[in-house]
Amino acid sequence: MIWIRNGERKDLPAIHHIENEAILNGNATFDLHEKSIEEKQEWFTKFEGMYPILVAEWEGEVAGYAYLSPFEEKLAYQSTVELSVYVYPRFHGLGIGHSLMTAILDKGKECGFHTVISKITEGNERSVQLHIRYGFSYVGTLKEVGYKFDRWHDVLLYQWFPQEH
Repeated sequence: MIWIRNGERKDLPAIHHIENEAILNGNATFDLHEKSIEEKQEWFTKFEGMYPILVAEWEGEVAGYAYLSPFEEKLAYQSTVELSVYVYPRFHGLGIGHSLMTAILDKGKECGFHTVISKITEGNERSVQLHIRYGFSYVGTLKEVGYKFDRWHDVLLYQWFPQEH
């Protein structure tokens, strides 16, 4: 059974582990070096109370997390957020990504954000299909903007307007 709830400080070790796995073994993030637990604590402190951070539990274990963060730092962008969803690989295929997506988009609506942006590394079809299922529209490609695992990666941009859903 999947349980979605607000992320708490006690979840940071699990969030830290999930993110570092994504950094080392995937291209969903363009971070190249593992994060320290202190960096995750700073991240949590920065966004706590301002932007939603959710975790998904599967049989009592944190299996994934999702959050909304500022799209850009400039004030004119304050109603635009970027979506991030991470699921630990051994929990893929259990509906955790779908559950996190539903919950985080509901939170985005509740917070009154105008638009949600997702940046998806080209080739991540699982993420593309998830976004399309939730009504995101493809709005463009940034060519060769990330260099990881000895090659250049394109980033696909998807956008979602809460007031339309």
